[in-house]
Amino acid sequence: MKRFLTYQALQDMLQSIPQLHQATEVEPLLRGYSSDLKCKVFVPDQGHFLLRTYHLSQEPLKRTEYQCMTALRELGVRCPLPISMGRLDKENGYMLLGYIDGEEASEALPRMNQQSQWDVGMEAGAELRKIHRYKVEGQTESWYIRKGKKHQRYMEKYRQCYVQMNRDQNIVAFIEQHLHWMKDRPDGFQHDDFHPGNLVIKDDKLAGVIDFNRFDQGDPVHEFLKLGLFASETSIPYSIGQIQGYFDGNEPDEQFWRLYSLYTAMALVSSVVWIQQVKPEETNDMMDKIERVREDHDDFRRFIPRWYNLKNQ
Repeated sequence: MKRFLTYQALQDMLQSIPQLHQATEVEPLLRGYSSDLKCKVFVPDQGHFLLRTYHLSQEPLKRTEYQCMTALRELGVRCPLPISMGRLDKENGYMLLGYIDGEEASEALPRMNQQSQWDVGMEAGAELRKIHRYKVEGQTESWYIRKGKKHQRYMEKYRQCYVQMNRDQNIVAFIEQHLHWMKDRPDGFQHDDFHPGNLVIKDDKLAGVIDFNRFDQGDPVHEFLKLGLFASETSIPYSIGQIQGYFDGNEPDEQFWRLYSLYTAMALVSSVVWIQQVKPEETNDMMDKIERVREDHDDFRRFIPRWYNLKNQ
């Protein structure tokens, strides 16, 4: 991803941020696919902060993100505390947030026992439910129309890709036959990148949810598609817990699983396109994930993935 500002230039600009005048340590955070620069900054007697930068062309979107996190904190969501926003120079702006201390859940979960993994999943599901309580304005077009158009754009690009999925005709047919399931669905706030890589764990407990920079609007069930591609590979107990935690410890109904399978199938198509555009060197790894999901759903003849049924074994 193209970055508009270097870390050295950012360090030279810290004095322009009032809260960071006394900063003594700046640690670049290099993980992720965002074009934002991210740094962990230490200020004596105040602790750590998270500093994110962005190109000023993104300022309206970043301001909305900042406002969303402020509102989510008021709802009790364990997300970073928004502290300030401003401009660094004629091209770059910054967002200063509280730092959530701990370890990325994708790293911590595999070392935890299965009960603790499930417990973190339950906590994460409950947090996601709180996130979905945040009210947003209605869109001119329905979720069904918006998502349908987006899928068709991805399908056009997918057909041009040099790498394609095994038995993709089954996946494409399943999607086309069931797009109507998206009609009249709720259309609310989405984190839109909710998975263990964006969760923080401390002392085997969920410490917080991070990285709201991909926030969007749509069907709440759409948030769960990352379970199949990413979370279930990291931790099946966590993935089961996230679903059950969202539903207050209960099992989801058939409609949830129908929509989950539809959104997951659509995500396979978009993932082929996305990885070749953004990180082509990781295409083989992504195709392995897609193949695993296809097998989990038996070419989408089954709505509930095999990994979820492991809880009954």
